[in-house]
Amino acid sequence: MSLQQRIFSITNENEFEKVALEVFQYQYQNNAVYNEFCTYLNKDQSSVKTLKDIPFLPIEFFKTNRILDRDATHEEIFTSSGTTGSLVSKHYVKDLHLYEQSFLNGFEQFYGKLEDYAVLALLPAYLERKGSSLVYMANDFIKKSKYPESGFYLNNLKELTHTLQDLEERGIKTLLIGVSFALLDLAEKFPLQLKNTIVMETGGMKGRRKEMIRTELHEILAQAFQVDKIHSEYGMTELLSQAYSKGQGIFSCPSHMHLLIRDPEDALSLLPQQKTGGINVIDLANLHSCSFIATQDLGKQIGENEFEILGRFDASDIRGCNLMLL
Repeated sequence: MSLQQRIFSITNENEFEKVALEVFQYQYQNNAVYNEFCTYLNKDQSSVKTLKDIPFLPIEFFKTNRILDRDATHEEIFTSSGTTGSLVSKHYVKDLHLYEQSFLNGFEQFYGKLEDYAVLALLPAYLERKGSSLVYMANDFIKKSKYPESGFYLNNLKELTHTLQDLEERGIKTLLIGVSFALLDLAEKFPLQLKNTIVMETGGMKGRRKEMIRTELHEILAQAFQVDKIHSEYGMTELLSQAYSKGQGIFSCPSHMHLLIRDPEDALSLLPQQKTGGINVIDLANLHSCSFIATQDLGKQIGENEFEILGRFDASDIRGCNLMLL
């Protein structure tokens, strides 16, 4: 079985650590930027024996470096939204099939077969620019759905509402995935009762609305759509995997992804459960880029594979799929 196949065949923690260490060895040998970073920290292949030994590349490197296998060609470049005049992150993707396998595998671990859902995407801010990995994922979700009603609903909220009502009357399972400000627009203009629909926010006001804490956002959306819980997706340009929350802002990772919490005062040290710190992501699907990324997000582990995302470091800039500060 190839390394790529083993990444999506993980069933327990021991297997995850074994495959993660193999991915580290691969990237140490094949990724020049990551190799140089490890060397700077005096880390080499012989000194990395557990997950805690693996160096995590600061996410800012994606703004100034091509993080990809040596001599590899890329099929796509995903970019962060950024602000006018600011440096954006660029994620060079060698194999789009690997991304597709990752997000399909991740979604179906939490929600079951994707084809059984009608997928309605409300992502205006992302559709208005090129290079969005979220749009790529949503587009593939729409293609894999067996329902012709699936599609993007840019700013046509009335048509979206009619589609939602029709799907509800027919008892069809539906995924409504949207950027926060657009879901709020829908909630205010066309509130309705949703019994068979998962409402999933991807975060981000994009300067269209004032920022608000997640609990306030979810309360407004839950009341408008008469649902018990609002779901969330946690992903970013630099990753090929997503974590999901089925409510209360508690996120879990698919089997090929882990979140670790680092000490904000000592970037090389990890924190135990219930301690707030920086989020380190292990995304094994990011095989040909970097699977070990130190993000600028804050969070804490609250249980086995359960995490809260609490915001961002003060000095970091506001970006795409990341959630607002609590």
